[in-house]
Amino acid sequence: MLNNDTIKLRVEELLRQMTVEEKVAQMMQIPFNITGKEEALRWAKMGAGSFLHVLGDDAREIQQAAMSSRLGIPAIFGIDAIHGHGLKHEATIFPSQLSAACSWNPEVVEEMGRVTAREVASDGLHWTFSPVLCLGRDTRWGRVNETFGEDPYLAGELGAAIIHGYQGDSLDAPDSILACAKHYIGYGEAMGARDAMDTQMTYRKMKEVFLPPFRRAVEAGCASFMTAYGSIDGHPFTADPKTLKDILRGELGFDGFVVTDWNNCESLMIQQHVAATIEEASVQAAEAGNDMIMSTLPFYEAALSAVRTGQMDEAVLDDAVRHILTIKFRMNLFEKPEKVGVPGCVGCEEHLDAARRAARSSITLLKNEGMLPLKGVKKVAVIGKNADDLNSQYGDWTYFTHPNANEPRPARRPYVTVKEGFEALCAERGIACVYHFGCEVKPTAADANGPALVDPVAEAIRQQSLSRLRQEDDIPGAVEAARDADAIILVVGDMIDQYGEFKDRADLSLSGRQMELYRALRALSIPMTVVLVASKPLCIPEIAATADAVICAFNGGMFGGQAVAEAAFGCFNPSGRLPISFPQHSGQLPVYYNTLPGWHGGRYMDQPATPVYAFGEGMGFAPFTYANLTFDPATLLATVDVTNAGDVAGTEVVQVYMHDVVASVIRPVKQLIAFTRVDIAPGETKTVTFQLEKADFALVNRDEQLVVEPGEFELMIGHSSKDSDLLKTVFIL
Repeated sequence: MLNNDTIKLRVEELLRQMTVEEKVAQMMQIPFNITGKEEALRWAKMGAGSFLHVLGDDAREIQQAAMSSRLGIPAIFGIDAIHGHGLKHEATIFPSQLSAACSWNPEVVEEMGRVTAREVASDGLHWTFSPVLCLGRDTRWGRVNETFGEDPYLAGELGAAIIHGYQGDSLDAPDSILACAKHYIGYGEAMGARDAMDTQMTYRKMKEVFLPPFRRAVEAGCASFMTAYGSIDGHPFTADPKTLKDILRGELGFDGFVVTDWNNCESLMIQQHVAATIEEASVQAAEAGNDMIMSTLPFYEAALSAVRTGQMDEAVLDDAVRHILTIKFRMNLFEKPEKVGVPGCVGCEEHLDAARRAARSSITLLKNEGMLPLKGVKKVAVIGKNADDLNSQYGDWTYFTHPNANEPRPARRPYVTVKEGFEALCAERGIACVYHFGCEVKPTAADANGPALVDPVAEAIRQQSLSRLRQEDDIPGAVEAARDADAIILVVGDMIDQYGEFKDRADLSLSGRQMELYRALRALSIPMTVVLVASKPLCIPEIAATADAVICAFNGGMFGGQAVAEAAFGCFNPSGRLPISFPQHSGQLPVYYNTLPGWHGGRYMDQPATPVYAFGEGMGFAPFTYANLTFDPATLLATVDVTNAGDVAGTEVVQVYMHDVVASVIRPVKQLIAFTRVDIAPGETKTVTFQLEKADFALVNRDEQLVVEPGEFELMIGHSSKDSDLLKTVFIL
């Protein structure tokens, strides 16, 4: 990689040669799936700075056109490689971010990023729009599956890990790609979880709750940030210089470039109505600190007009282009404009093994009344649509769903559904295994019907959902298939029509007749494990209370089904922990663990005070006990003894929380500040040590300053965020 001084000189030299037209073109990101190849080639010859959603040879041809432009500035090619290079048919598909977050394992998440980078780079591409560092605090939001869960500390640690995976040791390495921290900021906090513009936010709340993961991204060297659709006190983030310049570049020290989300610039005019013309919108977006403009093609002429008429200083363009060119030089694109990755690595066995490890790490056992691991069974009945629905197992942002879901490609092996996982393991053990569909997951057409939606894209998605082929529900057939089984594995959840952009949910109950299916099978009085293959926590209080075992698998990727079956048979001891809480009822939301105190009565009058399953919760086949918590306020050194009280080896995720007893602002009832994974043999006790720092106890005061206030604190260490799982000590800082 060139040194910083050399890069600065080369950027300034190139900037002096650029015309105003070339500067604006460098700020443009062209959507290939909208323009097509010929139009994209025209933009490349004009000097467009970036293209998105281009694969393989098309990208190489466009890059050749960019290199033949007057100044020969290479283009950056971006792709939504969210959990693997999933828009490519042959790629390795990992668990979703939410599923991977169940691992609480930065090493697993970093490996996901590294494998994804190799495969993206092998396609000649440079950049992934990942990680999502929004918080999934209201699970009605359609994009919860893309987050690392509800907690800022956990999201920051896992976000930093995947950024290291994507970017490697150096941006100019042939198998490293740019990471993009998104969506900056507070996107998931949209009012009522209704994606995307109306965000209930203040700067103090933003800095204390939502900024920490992005701070970690800057510390990890993340090369790019993406602005959110939302707003702060009624002002769009896309047009907010305080957020993009004062906080991101000033306070956090970010030195990469900022790209808008899809058509954010024009949205200032057509959706948020803070600009009357595209010229006004373009000036607002550029002056606020957006360096690259995604998919707003009218920005080009509008920005040129604004400079020519004096509405915008050319120096605004210079700053934006300076940021973009700096990253291009850091990537050494002028010498090697095409990434090469590792030839032949896409979908290779080494990468598939990484996907298997990630899937196993994500399995979270939430309940087990002695049913698991399965032993002494002669027949297993696997029931449910999601037991054999690869689309639901993969989740969003794969070749099933993007960039053109109306032209889906057939599923490509290798992959293992839950049904196939049990069939394989049962066959190895001489156990009979039967499968029955049971009932549909999605609502009936009548449930989903209604007046056309205002947004044409959302309406097209809804119509596509309605047009999907449905199987006829056959609950009696499922009951008959399971009647003489020794164990029932019922797989429930949601499907792609129920999550993603444009698909926020008001009702998080199991859709269709899934609860009717559960009750009919439960009436057989056969031991039953319920597996959740879903994009997010759903409301399953009855299942949690009455099933014999519950496994959370979320969207497990290629080998999610294999991991479920292996866990059920005890091939490994599950160690997943929830990165997000499960509500009792949609109306109970939000139920995130780090709530503020002071709610009269502590709960809704018609709902319990606690979630069905809490943040940090999960179990294995061996229980862990805690004792002897010590903490030295002078050195900030904490220790606790953790014992494996079972007869099998296991991995415990030891979690550290704090509470600021009295502060100048209202503080959460508890806040995660550290965690570690510890392997413990049967009967063994390990002393676990945490070296904490004063910054772990900091708050953002009313002046928006990050400070540590002296006073009384509580330190809690244990198995989950639940009070009953935590040891506590009080100290003065």
